Amino acid sequence: MLDPQLLRSFVAILETGSFTRAGERVHLTQSTISQQMRRLEEQLGCPLLDRSGRTVVTTVAGEKLLGLARRILALLDEARERVSEASMPLRLGVPEDFAAGAMAPVLAAFARQYPTVRLEVQSGLSHELWRSFEEGGLDLALVKQARGQGDPVARWREPLAWVDSRDWPASGSDPVPLVVFPSEGLYRRQLTDSLDVMGLRWRIAYVSASLASLQGAVSAGIGVSLLPRRLLLPDQQELSDWPSVRSIELALHLNAGGGKPLIQLSQALIALCEEVMGPR
Repeated sequence: MLDPQLLRSFVAILETGSFTRAGERVHLTQSTISQQMRRLEEQLGCPLLDRSGRTVVTTVAGEKLLGLARRILALLDEARERVSEASMPLRLGVPEDFAAGAMAPVLAAFARQYPTVRLEVQSGLSHELWRSFEEGGLDLALVKQARGQGDPVARWREPLAWVDSRDWPASGSDPVPLVVFPSEGLYRRQLTDSLDVMGLRWRIAYVSASLASLQGAVSAGIGVSLLPRRLLLPDQQELSDWPSVRSIELALHLNAGGGKPLIQLSQALIALCEEVMGPR
């Protein structure tokens, strides 16, 4: 069998025109390159290079080998790239409101472009996604966070709204029943602190880590919640007379070293967020 390293050195000699420059390209000494060419010629049983001129050129046999060698090396490089993509999954973390719906066509288009890449998608509370990202468990993380946090590749403003049921409003109750994420949830501290400032008594009436579950509880009249304004449902109303609260932001964080597929997916997610959230 022909050694690919011998073929790589052979191609480098002919593309650079000298043994010295070929050695620099493949990180070998000139003497090692010369030894490799003697071995290759011995294996094939014929001279491959004409060294009589100022630059090295092929013999007739070497000319035939050159095109084949380039094709062999290209196939080896492609095999290495595909195996590498397939053996290293791309791990993406997204909030629940992005995990389905608009996200699906983006991931489907990416899967068609990179059929050998295995996508692993994790959805959940943003603090959990952020912890996993910091620990190296995610390559790409789309998270809700306090404004100005970290160094994301892109960020978008996410205005919040007080949300109540349209048919069974709970905002007039005393104490006000609240529909909230678990204690680590990003909106919960802002919600209770704001009510304290307003001088309103409150009680926790419903807790869930699922955004869909919280929205259902609000719509059913279980309590009031603080949620992204863009997610307001037809059977809900915004309590616009309640004091405004600070916006949070949606941020895309990217771990280095993921290669071209990771960059491509991050660009597709930025385009999706521009469409959903508006310009940055």
